[in-house]
Amino acid sequence: MSPMFRTSKKNDAADRVVTLIGRPGCHLCEDAQRVVEKVCAETGAVWESKDITQDAELHRKYWEEIPVVLVDGKQHTFWRVDENRLRRALGAR
Repeated sequence: MSPMFRTSKKNDAADRVVTLIGRPGCHLCEDAQRVVEKVCAETGAVWESKDITQDAELHRKYWEEIPVVLVDGKQHTFWRVDENRLRRALGAR
C-alpha cells in the first residue's frame, strides 16, 4: 500500500500533545505540571496548559477532576499524574 494512503498512528512522542487542565492555586495542579514538564522534556512531546477559570466549558466538564491530563485531546488521567504511565501513553519506554 502506498504510504500516501496509509493511516499512521502517532508512535513518536514528539508528535503527541499533552494538555494539562487546572487552575491557579491548585497544589495538585502544580504537582501535575512538574510531572508533565519532566516527561514531555524527556520524550519530546509538546505540552500546553489550560485554566478552567478562563473557559466555561472546561470548568463545567472538569471542575471536580482537576488537574486533568489529556493526550492528543483524550482524557488520560486526573488528580494525580503517574509519570511512568504518561511515558507509556506517549510511546516512550
